[in-house]
Amino acid sequence: MSTKTQLEQARHLRKNMTEAERLLWRHLRAHRLCGEKFRRQHPIGPYIVDFMHCGARVVIEADGGHHNGSASDATRDAWFRSRGFTVLRFWNNEVLQNIDGVLEAILGAVAGGASSPSSPSPPAPLPSGRGGETLWDFL
Repeated sequence: MSTKTQLEQARHLRKNMTEAERLLWRHLRAHRLCGEKFRRQHPIGPYIVDFMHCGARVVIEADGGHHNGSASDATRDAWFRSRGFTVLRFWNNEVLQNIDGVLEAILGAVAGGASSPSSPSPPAPLPSGRGGETLWDFL
């Protein structure tokens, strides 16, 4: 994807965020989370991430059910981790139903409380209807 096309796609994604992304952005924008600066729909390499903290190199993704077991997400996460990023993935329903827990996990990662970039972050629950598995069971 060319840089121009990628920037156009990022703009499109900013204008068409999901409900979970809008809620998360309300808490992350304008240094609202403990004075930390986040970007949304930000291009990095060949990808566009939902949110990121540049200084702490933390990528945050809010995922719908179509990401369940996605091989492309695993490849994408590996690409980021190989470049020193920590990747946090949250299901949309988790963002909508437990925003405080999501923000706590993000702040922990930004403050250096997350696991190293080469190991996965704490598991996030799957959307309702799945039993006992976590997102990391599929990566």
